Amino acid sequence: MVSGLEARPVCVVAQAGEFLADYTAWLWGSGATAIRIEKNVSRMADAFGLEAAVALLPRHVELAIGNGCPGERTVIIRKMASCGISFDINTRLSRLSWEIADRKIGFRQACQRFEIIKKTKPTAWWETLLLASLANASFCRLFGGDAVAMAVVFAATLAGFYLKQIMLRNHADVRVSFFCCAFFSAAISVGAEIFKWGDTPDIAIATSVLYLIPGEPYINAASDLIDRHYLCAFGRFCDACVLTAALSAGLATALLLLGIDLF
Repeated sequence: MVSGLEARPVCVVAQAGEFLADYTAWLWGSGATAIRIEKNVSRMADAFGLEAAVALLPRHVELAIGNGCPGERTVIIRKMASCGISFDINTRLSRLSWEIADRKIGFRQACQRFEIIKKTKPTAWWETLLLASLANASFCRLFGGDAVAMAVVFAATLAGFYLKQIMLRNHADVRVSFFCCAFFSAAISVGAEIFKWGDTPDIAIATSVLYLIPGEPYINAASDLIDRHYLCAFGRFCDACVLTAALSAGLATALLLLGIDLF
């Protein structure tokens, strides 16, 4: 275990730095807030008997690590891991940091555990699809939609979210994906207005694209802003705004092409 060594040669510092830099990139990519990343990395660095400072950029992370000797620092830069927002990976990585801080596992065990976490499989696509559709139908009810509107929103979300899974699986641009999915879901929900299904077709149309709202980036941007990570907050907020604009454009295009005027 690194923290058990009284003498910490450059190779040990470099190994710990590589581990912490990769850890930071994955935690950043899985959707953690800046303050959580700083705390997790700091507690692990303290357990290793090292000093670490993290600089977070919209697409990269920079880690400076040293053994306490003045002027001796190793700087490591990593690209943000493209693992997508994952609460499962986020939780597992945070648990790993506490196990290291509490001296329950050593450095080698931590590296092995980290490799296992990186291979964490996402929730089954059909389970995510079903739960997202049910959740969006519930939002429709929350905003006053009737049973027919809920059924329409469920079908629209099911089709749109499945399209999103297909497009992202084939590495389509996320902004294009959001536009296409919003257009697809809105076009389906517009049927409630055209064929006069139920008493609240307007609510069905309005809530059919709520599953695309990037809530996580908005929340993280607010958290980073409070903690004075202004660059991170601005980057996340811009990403969220771009995605919101893409889904809004998809919704507006569907309404325009199908001749629906709700305003």
